[in-house]
Amino acid sequence: MAAAGAGRLRRAASALLLRSPRLPARELSAPARLYHKKVVDHYENPRNVGSLDKTSKNVGTGLVGAPACGDVMKLQIQVDEKGKIVDARFKTFGCGSAIASSSLATEWVKGKTVEEALTIKNTDIAKELCLPPVKLHCSKLFLTEEKTQLSS
Repeated sequence: MAAAGAGRLRRAASALLLRSPRLPARELSAPARLYHKKVVDHYENPRNVGSLDKTSKNVGTGLVGAPACGDVMKLQIQVDEKGKIVDARFKTFGCGSAIASSSLATEWVKGKTVEEALTIKNTDIAKELCLPPVKLHCSKLFLTEEKTQLSS
């Protein structure tokens, strides 16, 4: 009887988590793994979430996923006639570290040329957010050591 009750509680807790995708990070973190305040800030207050007009000639769209953990990110940048990134938007399906990495990265690329933005490494993002080694793959959603080109 106790096992059946425990199973029912697990299912109820899972259902609540699925209905509440924006639980505060402090409620999601286990005592053994607390997130740095920068991660929590970007998770709870993500910058540049949304989409740009994908039909615009000066908007590039990239989509990348991490099969190991199921994180997926869409990034869009808007570039002016001089090659400067004037806007960046993202949508990320993933953990708090992936969302925080995406948010920070969009802040960093604004105002840079595409060439300058491509010099940012995922390790730079991970270092700024103080990501633990187990979460380094989250920063790779946005930028990797090897350069990838966004498609228009």
